[in-house]
Amino acid sequence: MPRSCAPLLLAGVLLALAAAAAAASPAYRNAAPATDFIRKSCRATQYPAVCEQSLSSYGGSARSPRELARAALSVSADRARAAAAYVGRLCGGAGAGGGHARAGPVRDCLENLADGVGHLRDAAEELGGGMGRAGSPAFKWHLSNVQTWCSAALTDENTCLDGLSRGVDAATRAAIRGKVVDVAQVTSNALALVNRVGPGY
Repeated sequence: MPRSCAPLLLAGVLLALAAAAAAASPAYRNAAPATDFIRKSCRATQYPAVCEQSLSSYGGSARSPRELARAALSVSADRARAAAAYVGRLCGGAGAGGGHARAGPVRDCLENLADGVGHLRDAAEELGGGMGRAGSPAFKWHLSNVQTWCSAALTDENTCLDGLSRGVDAATRAAIRGKVVDVAQVTSNALALVNRVGPGY
């Protein structure tokens, strides 16, 4: 073999060894199962594609149904907060721009979304705290609180949508509906994942 080829051959061997070592590392081995875990968990939700997309950034950290459910609640709270900010801007414009007829329903929607954000934050905090041993009375009590708050947030979002059918122009209704439907879908998914927390999952 020509002497000039030896360094290239050595470099190739070293790269191959480095790739093998990376494949054997825990971080590499755990990456694919985490994504697969999310995909399988999302099959239990009403909107699996939305579920996978919204939780994809948690692929390396969520390792249990409880961790994944808490991540889903956090995503829901973030999106509800963003939707509330958007509706708040529309509500301010309604009052200043002469849209008084729409201001009431839009303001009601804003209040519903704000309530929903609070419920989702409470649910995420409860799920992340000390719930006791899985299956114990204390665990079931805490889990029931999480389910109640998540259900309340979903009700708030649907109430917002229902209120928009009265006294709101089509353009405003469509703009708000797009935001709130997105929040309602991730909240519905979060509740489905919360329902899978506990023994048997």
